[in-house]
Amino acid sequence: MRDVVFTRRSGWIPNVIREDGELKLMLGAGADANHEPRTFTFPISEAHLGVIREDLARHLLLWSAVLPLCDAAGTRGRLDENAAVALLDPILLAAPADVDALFQRIGWDRSRLVAHGADIALLERGQVCAAMRTATETSDGKRAQEYQANRRRAERGAVLGPLDAAILRYTGQYLHGATIPRRIPDAVAPALLPEVTRVIATAEQACAGMRIGRDPRRGKRATDKRDWDRMKTTVEAAVRRAHPELVDDAVRTVSFLMCSEAAERSRNTPMEDDEEAADHRAESGGSARKTALSFTDDKGVEKRWLRDGPRTAAAEFWEFVGDRSAADNEVFTIEDEERGEGIQLHFYADSIARITTLREGRDGSEPEYQVEYSLVDGIGGYRNLVSAFVRGGCAALDQHGPWMSDVADFERARRRRNAR
Repeated sequence: MRDVVFTRRSGWIPNVIREDGELKLMLGAGADANHEPRTFTFPISEAHLGVIREDLARHLLLWSAVLPLCDAAGTRGRLDENAAVALLDPILLAAPADVDALFQRIGWDRSRLVAHGADIALLERGQVCAAMRTATETSDGKRAQEYQANRRRAERGAVLGPLDAAILRYTGQYLHGATIPRRIPDAVAPALLPEVTRVIATAEQACAGMRIGRDPRRGKRATDKRDWDRMKTTVEAAVRRAHPELVDDAVRTVSFLMCSEAAERSRNTPMEDDEEAADHRAESGGSARKTALSFTDDKGVEKRWLRDGPRTAAAEFWEFVGDRSAADNEVFTIEDEERGEGIQLHFYADSIARITTLREGRDGSEPEYQVEYSLVDGIGGYRNLVSAFVRGGCAALDQHGPWMSDVADFERARRRRNAR
């Protein structure tokens, strides 16, 4: 039989219950193997209950000290009741100076106390009892998150000025640096917003005209890491020149914002438009445009493209790659059966082969092919090669070499590149 003897407005602050005639403190903490909350109990006395009822600060301090014991129990272990009981008198019944001294020796959950209004400066000085004079029953989770974020920054020596903090708030990355950045002007104090927008304008001017293309080798929505790194480097250099007072965290969040927005624009661009932008970087390489092509992957799946269809061959091919590419599916082929030629893209090796039919098979004899290999420089290189082949066939690829027909020579070239 379990009866609730005392509870506070916040459901997470530990309750006092009576179970089979015994007073116990009950709290929820952690989760089990099925991600369900765990509940722990341990015995207390009437004297402890009296302090818990009357003194919110001591109640919260006890909670903060017991939580690490709950964490140590893990998903299925038992609470160390002896250790929990040993905390009762020193926290609930001892003099404030003794409580402060205890908290210098034990583990405790700082963020829990911060969420309930503890004075952060006093906490940091070890004056936990004095810090809890401002404690409240209600919890402010955002205050605790900001405290933890500032502690993480302090641990790595990052000190934010007012403008640095405003920029991080503007991008939504003040609490979590891994959060996808976005523009939140309302999160910035009005007095600082003009300075923040000047920094953002510097970044926008630096990357004007730059784009982050898609990389279908890694899926339909993946983007080109090289383009991302190029934009990031450009933006950060410009922002540091124009605003040398900014710390690295602020500079990085601005470049992250610019790159994220550019990548999202690319993801929302139809494949034809994305391919057209890539074609502007490619050389024409000839005028013998294809009328029909066959695309295949390493799993034997085939897709046909006809010139009178609604989409370009390159756009159709890269969509095929985006749909089919995977860790175990990294070889894709484009074949022009009419002209007897094709290219095979080896994404796992950053290389390509062009295959030309020298002699058709007749009277049971095998056809004769010429196979040549070349190294490829990232997704941009692949895009240029595909565009050139679609326009002018294997002959249009001559200028994109060197091409090697000897497999051993090619492997040596590939090893030399990988060693750099």
